[in-house]
Amino acid sequence: MNLTLNIWRQANATAQGSMQTYSLSDISEDMSFLEMLDVLNEQLLASDEEPVAFDHDCREGICGSCDLMINGQAHGPEVTTTCQLHMRSFKDGDNITIEPWRADAFPVIKDLMVDRSAFDRIIQSGGFISANTGSAPEANSVPVQRDKAVRAFNMATCIGCGACVAACPNGSASLFMGAKITQLGLLPQGQPERDSRVIGMVGQHDAEGFGGCTNIGECAGACPKEIPLDVISQLNKDLRTAIKNGY
Repeated sequence: MNLTLNIWRQANATAQGSMQTYSLSDISEDMSFLEMLDVLNEQLLASDEEPVAFDHDCREGICGSCDLMINGQAHGPEVTTTCQLHMRSFKDGDNITIEPWRADAFPVIKDLMVDRSAFDRIIQSGGFISANTGSAPEANSVPVQRDKAVRAFNMATCIGCGACVAACPNGSASLFMGAKITQLGLLPQGQPERDSRVIGMVGQHDAEGFGGCTNIGECAGACPKEIPLDVISQLNKDLRTAIKNGY
C-alpha cells in the first residue's frame, strides 16, 4: 500500500503546531497502525529528521495508551484501540490525517502525545475503599448477585484511553467516570464511600476542565471496550443521592 500521512507536529506544549505531510510506500495491510508509524519513524531517523512522538505501551488493546484521532475518529474507523487497528482498514493511495486528542483537559505534550493525568486525578479524588485489615476474607463470605458481578466486571474493562472525551463535542469524561462509579457502586465493597466518591470525582472532573454531558452518545460509540451510555445515568443517580444525603 502507498499512503499519504498528514500528521500533527508540535515540539512541546507551548510551541505552535502544524500539520506535516509524509509519504509511505510498500505498507503491508497486515501491519497494525502503530507498526505503520514505526516504519515512518525509521524513515525519518534515516533522514536525520525528528521522529513522530506518539504514546504506546502494551500494543495488545489493554493499556489504553495509544490515543490517536485518525481521520476525525477516535482510534480510527474501527471500534477498537489504535494498536489493534490494522492497515487493511484502509485502501491503497489513502490520505490519512492523524492528530492528538483535542480536549482542554488533555494538553499536548509533543506531536501526538497528550497528558491524560487528569483521569488519574479523578480516580484519586474518589478516595479509598474501606477494607478490614488482617487475612483475606473467604471468597464466598460476601455474596454478590451474578448479574451485578458481571456488569461490574464489564465496567472494569474501561482502560481510560480517553476516546470518549475525544469523541464528545463537549469534551466530557462522563462515560469514563460513569464506568468507574458504576463498577464500585454495584459491589458491597464500594458502598461505605459511595456518596463521597461520586461527589469527589464529579468535582475533580469539572475542575480539570472537562465539559458537561448532553447525552449525544458519541462517547459510547467510540469506546473500544463498549462501555454503555447508561453508566452516565447511574452516575447522575448516584450524584443526586449523594447531594440528598448532605454531601
